[in-house]
Amino acid sequence: MTATASTTYTSAVSDNYSSMGNIGLNYEIPEGLYVVPDHLLDLRPDSDVDHDLLHPRAVTNEKNVWFFWHSGFMKMHPYAQRTVRAYHRRFSKLGWVIRVVDREPGSLMHIGNFLDLHDAETFPDAFRNGTIGGDYALQHYSDLVRWPLLLNYGGVYADVGMVQIGDLDRLWNETIGDPSSPYEVISYGKTLANYFLASNRNNALFARCHRLLLALWADAGGKTSTEGMHASPLLKGVPLMGSDTLTFTENGRVYTSDEVRRMLTDYIIQGQVITMVMGLVDEEDRWDGPKYCREHVYAIDFMVGSQLINEITDWNGPRQFQLMSLSVPKEGEEENVEQKQARDIVEQCLTRSFGFKLATGLILRVSGDTLSSLWRKAIGSDVVPGTYAHWFRHATANWNQKGIPSPLDFEVTEPIKRGPLLREA
Repeated sequence: MTATASTTYTSAVSDNYSSMGNIGLNYEIPEGLYVVPDHLLDLRPDSDVDHDLLHPRAVTNEKNVWFFWHSGFMKMHPYAQRTVRAYHRRFSKLGWVIRVVDREPGSLMHIGNFLDLHDAETFPDAFRNGTIGGDYALQHYSDLVRWPLLLNYGGVYADVGMVQIGDLDRLWNETIGDPSSPYEVISYGKTLANYFLASNRNNALFARCHRLLLALWADAGGKTSTEGMHASPLLKGVPLMGSDTLTFTENGRVYTSDEVRRMLTDYIIQGQVITMVMGLVDEEDRWDGPKYCREHVYAIDFMVGSQLINEITDWNGPRQFQLMSLSVPKEGEEENVEQKQARDIVEQCLTRSFGFKLATGLILRVSGDTLSSLWRKAIGSDVVPGTYAHWFRHATANWNQKGIPSPLDFEVTEPIKRGPLLREA
């Protein structure tokens, strides 16, 4: 592993494309990857890419990558902006349009320009009224736009912290985009991670998921947060998220594993909704969730596919930041033990993972700083030329994988529930 340049991090690192693009650094390309030809990349300066993101073409097909940031793309954290730009640079010339919708008044990308804010079958009252509260209100606004966008327009919904590694265009073209393919949904894991969801318009699975989610928000005359949703009779039979060993201490208070699991489940209530619909058999509605998943869901391995750095480092965010901030060896320098560990992370993620999830939110309370939160604090630290972080970022903007991941097999399972979706068990 060699590089011809190395520098020390400063907060003044440029956000221009040169900070992620081809600036002469001799990063090794791991086996199984290739350099995307220049004519298939958008190599213009960041300012030109940003203009396209702020003024996207009209929706004409399902090749859309949807993101949400409440205050708009230009107010996103710089490391997240780089992630979004990388999608545009790699996939826009293949027909994809990258769209960052928001709730910023007067914005061309305001969610109201894409979806009917007055439609009770699209949004709950709290969204329409702007009254969603709680510690994670902004995350829940984001949760409530993803299924309506996919149902109305199709494409991919990704969190702004979801870095794309693999060949999204090829996977789409060989599954959802191929009329002869049985696959209608792409996501991670057998419970379908809500940070990356792909489907065609009017998808049967996501339509039912959205109906159930709206019912949870409408409970008790209308909720303004997801607190307590885990206990809804409509989710009876779906186990809580997390493990019995998950605890944390905050301001001198110890939160038990039961408290943390309820908190986590409410936070990711979409996960409960997806699990219920996948496990539902509703003869009145002619819906067999387990059968649908076996036949139509392309699920990528969750841990290897999108969380590999956490598996390698045992979810240690500060350690990840330390390793990724190291400089790669200069020409003729010997690689030390920590550099070898950093190289292993980069090479494994680039060759084995389809995506790379940068997490914030509730995990910060439970586990402390993550790589994402540290990149957010140390502005520009993810693109210091000559570091392992920059090598990774450069790869995700300029390289591609030669293959696509294999889907997981869904076993034959007993339904979680038999009967109508919105009838209490």
